[in-house]
Amino acid sequence: MPTPPPFDFANLSLAEIARLAEENRLPPVESWNPAHCGNSDMRIARDGTWYHQGSPIGRPAMVKLFSTILRREPDGRFVLVTPVEKLDIDVEDAPFQAVEMKAEGEGAAMKLGFRLNTGDLVSAGPANALRFEAREDGPRPYLHVRRGLEALVARSVYYELAQIALANGSAPAGVWSNGAFFALEPHP
Repeated sequence: MPTPPPFDFANLSLAEIARLAEENRLPPVESWNPAHCGNSDMRIARDGTWYHQGSPIGRPAMVKLFSTILRREPDGRFVLVTPVEKLDIDVEDAPFQAVEMKAEGEGAAMKLGFRLNTGDLVSAGPANALRFEAREDGPRPYLHVRRGLEALVARSVYYELAQIALANGSAPAGVWSNGAFFALEPHP
């Protein structure tokens, strides 16, 4: 599967981000049910770096490819799955990172688009919710990506979200995207 050219996220409109996110064709991993074959010797670190046998995977195209066959099992485990094999993969926090954000509009008409560390684009909204979790080291924001997979929102992007929430004056503090409101209050 050839890797498409990277998008110039800064110059995309939110409508273009939404369209590209919809067009992202992924393998039907939810319909594949092969036998479990063991461990992949792969790990996704908290910062979004993918490792194989302890070494970082240096080719972004390989990371992108593996990310398309990633699935979360009903018991919470993460697996890489193809039609013929299923291998466990260790994920320290979330399998993706939301590393860049774009906002258009104001208040309830606002739309938020995100670029992930894999190059994927996600528009926040009812199907791709933002949630905030309380942790000892502070609130941790997440964005639903697909099929139970989430992206940890990078700290710099979280600060942008907080700035929008403070500016819109909502109570509780939060942000709107595609008609859905997301409170920044962490859930324990």
